[in-house]
Amino acid sequence: MPEVLRGALIGCGFFAANHLHAWRDVEGAAIVALCDSDAERLHATGAAFGIAARYTDAARLLAEERLDFVDIATTLPSHRPLVELAARQRVAAICQKPFAANRDDARAMTDAAAAAGVALMVHENFRWQTPLLAVRRALDSGRIGQPFWGRISFRSAYDVFSGQPYLAQGERFIIEDLGIHLLDVARFLFGEVTHLTARTARVNPAIRGEDVATMLMAHAGGVTSVVDCSYATRQETEPFPQTLVEIDGASGSLRLGQGYRLTVTGRDGTTTEDVSPPLLPWASRPWHNIQESVLNIQRHWVQSLRAGREPATSGRDNLGTLDLVWAAYESAAAATTVRLPGAIG
Repeated sequence: MPEVLRGALIGCGFFAANHLHAWRDVEGAAIVALCDSDAERLHATGAAFGIAARYTDAARLLAEERLDFVDIATTLPSHRPLVELAARQRVAAICQKPFAANRDDARAMTDAAAAAGVALMVHENFRWQTPLLAVRRALDSGRIGQPFWGRISFRSAYDVFSGQPYLAQGERFIIEDLGIHLLDVARFLFGEVTHLTARTARVNPAIRGEDVATMLMAHAGGVTSVVDCSYATRQETEPFPQTLVEIDGASGSLRLGQGYRLTVTGRDGTTTEDVSPPLLPWASRPWHNIQESVLNIQRHWVQSLRAGREPATSGRDNLGTLDLVWAAYESAAAATTVRLPGAIG
C-alpha cells in the first residue's frame, strides 16, 4: 500500500467542502482529483482547494487517474451507478448517506464491492461525533450497568432549507435526511432492532415531506429506545446541531445535554464532563460538531484500508440502518408496528 493513498472526490455540492478540508488533515491520504457534472462548481472547488485534476465524467476520472479510493459525495440517485463503476475499476469507495433508495440497490452495491475485493464505507458520520463517542465510552465503562432504556433526540428550528433548498421538495424528509443518523446512533449504542413503531408529522406548510418524526424501538439486547427528531421545535436556546442522549441502566443513568455536558450517575456518585468537540481551524460554529465528525470518520477509513479490515460503517453494516429508515416510513404510513430481522443482512 502506498505511503499516501490517492483519492478523488465525486460531487462538489453543499457538504463537499467539509470533506475536502478534513482530507487535508488526514495523514496518509490526499485528494488528487475532483469530479462534478456542473463544470462551474467543479472549477470553483478545484481553485479553492488547489486541485488541478478536474473531471465532469466519473468514468473518465476512473479511467485516467490512478486512485486508491473515491469519496462519493453526491445525491442518492447516483450512488449505485457510481459505486458499481468504482467496483469495476477495483477502486474502494466511500458513499454519502442515504446509501440506497431500496434494499436491492444496497445489496447490489455491497455485492459489487465484495466481488471486486474492495472496501465500501457509508459516510455515516454522526456516530463519530466526539460527544457520542464519549457516550459510548461511558456505556462501556459499566458505571450505569446494563442499559434498559434510551432516548436519542435532535429537536431544532434551524433553517436547513436555505442552504439545501432541495430538502423542501422531497416526499420524504426528516427520517431520510436526519433520522437516518439518529437511527444509526441507536444501533451503535444499543444494538440491532427487532420491532419499530413510528409516527410523523408535517408542521411546516412550505415543505412536502415530514419535518417531525418519533420512533419507538425494541432492541434485541433488551433495550427500549426512543429516537425523535424535529425541525419544527423552537426553544429558548437553539441546540442545533446537537444530539441529546438519555440512557437508564440497572446501576445508574447517563445524560448528554445541551452544551455538550455529559452527566453520569452510578453507584459511586455523579460526574459531569465537558465533551465539547474541538473547533478545527477550518470549522465554524455551530457546525463544528458535524465538521469534526467528518474528519474522524475519514481517518477511520484510512486506518481501515491500511489494516485491511471492514470499516465500522461499511455498506454491509449500513443495511441495518437502512432497514430502520424504511421500517419507519412503513410504520408511519400504516400506523402499525414493523418487525425487523434484528440482525444485519
